[in-house]
Amino acid sequence: MPNSAATKPIYTEGYKKYVLYVLTGVYIFNFIDRQILVILQESIKADLNLSDTQLGLLTGLAFAIFYVTLGIPIARLADKTNRKKIIAVSLAIWSAMTVVSGRALNFTQLLLARVGVGIGEAGASPAAHSMISDYFPANKRATALAVYSMGIYIGILLGYLFGGWLDEFFGWRTALMVLGLPGILYSIFFYLTVQEPPRGYAE
Repeated sequence: MPNSAATKPIYTEGYKKYVLYVLTGVYIFNFIDRQILVILQESIKADLNLSDTQLGLLTGLAFAIFYVTLGIPIARLADKTNRKKIIAVSLAIWSAMTVVSGRALNFTQLLLARVGVGIGEAGASPAAHSMISDYFPANKRATALAVYSMGIYIGILLGYLFGGWLDEFFGWRTALMVLGLPGILYSIFFYLTVQEPPRGYAE
């Protein structure tokens, strides 16, 4: 944990690595919830009697439009406000909407839930990149961002692995709820254990 100082906090190398790993965990949840519908799509299509067009909207457009368009204003917000709060709230929102997806009774409800996932996930990476840049100096920043980016592939792997297994034995609704709930708990853990670094701390 960081030690107090008169001018600014002093973060140990161990704590910086801890923050990086916790942020990577956020990114893992990001891609679990983003990609989970891909492995569940055949079960969802059969249960809700969806067309291929509707399925395409759910797995692509509904998420992408809001993720892309909201990424810029949220990034601007991250430049000015508390990034830790943005990440924690974003993680809680997209995880909760993943759980809600498992309760959807029709295409419209599932579409709105996926829109919620896209809105939530738009807030993660801009704020995380900003925090990493403040925790790590320029000569270590690329490595830190590479570690963070590992969350993409770990998240996809875990989403496909556990999503497929849960779908096979318990159904797609259970898969979404089981994989969404841990993210809500993780958002609380993240908020309580990660410090917001001062702007330009690593410069």
